[in-house]
Amino acid sequence: MKTVAVDVNPATRAVMTGTEVYTREVCSRLPAAAPELRWRFFASRPRAALGMDVMVIPLRRLWSQVRLPMALATERPDLLFVPAHAVPFAWPGKVLTVVHDLAFERYPRAYSAAERAYLRLTTRWATVRSRLLITVSESTKADLVSAYGVRPERIRVVPLGASRPEVRAAPASRLAELGLNGNFVLQVGRLETRKNQAAALAAVERLDGVTLALAGPETDPELAARLRASGRCRVLGRVDQPTLELLYARAAAVIVPSLYEGFGLPALEAMARGKVVVAAKASSLPEVGGDAALYFHDAADAGQLAKVLEVALGDEPLRKSLAKAARERARQFTWERCAAGVAAVIREVV
Repeated sequence: MKTVAVDVNPATRAVMTGTEVYTREVCSRLPAAAPELRWRFFASRPRAALGMDVMVIPLRRLWSQVRLPMALATERPDLLFVPAHAVPFAWPGKVLTVVHDLAFERYPRAYSAAERAYLRLTTRWATVRSRLLITVSESTKADLVSAYGVRPERIRVVPLGASRPEVRAAPASRLAELGLNGNFVLQVGRLETRKNQAAALAAVERLDGVTLALAGPETDPELAARLRASGRCRVLGRVDQPTLELLYARAAAVIVPSLYEGFGLPALEAMARGKVVVAAKASSLPEVGGDAALYFHDAADAGQLAKVLEVALGDEPLRKSLAKAARERARQFTWERCAAGVAAVIREVV
């Protein structure tokens, strides 16, 4: 029986964004997707309810580059699967990794010089060390080909999935506590330039009686301060799942105006809830939304976004049609299908 070691460390982090959710959802399903393989999961810290038996090997710094290779030298797996692209330099065996996006190449100003250097080094190393690579969209595949010269036949595209947690929404009174007393549109994700919250607010300020609600960790304090200065914006920071479910339920629409996305999980999660989604026609977002979302073509043009958003909020027959189409399209993207796709690539390698 072949043994596959898996770095599930991202799934143990306190802040769960796209990569962390991907690691948790895919890796917990891999044993069922490929029961003929022996699975060994490794992390630097424990986390409850991961849905897998994890070997915890603590180390505060350089875990993936120092502590994980030490454990692998003892385990001697046939393959190391890394759900995010930081492949250990000291691991000499077979490896498979996932490249989620190349935002640091497309929007370098959103990253520090040290972050860019690290991401370029680890991405380049991943392309050298992996016979095959997984990307989460055709858009990211094209970026990997153009920016790093990877041959297309070495890349397997496995789209992400969406799931709706079995969590009851917070009571409606919570909206008033958050300062949301009327019609609002929702944007979910980190506060950073690439997510384009500034254009989202500029668009909302052109409409009457609409507030922008932003739910996600604040990674750009200067941007967060500018957004908070507007009376038409509520910067909510990280919210718990019941509050997020309430926001989804009551939002008039969900907007995804990102300048660049490797996949666009917020769009898919909104569609799975039957929400009207207004997205930038950029990078991978049309792959996710298909015909079940509304698009504006220039992500930097707040006027375009305002016009499309006005249609999305005011045309009730269109809203009903989009809600139905969104649910139907989201059903095509499941974590089970994603895990099966990843397992198929793992079989190719081992």
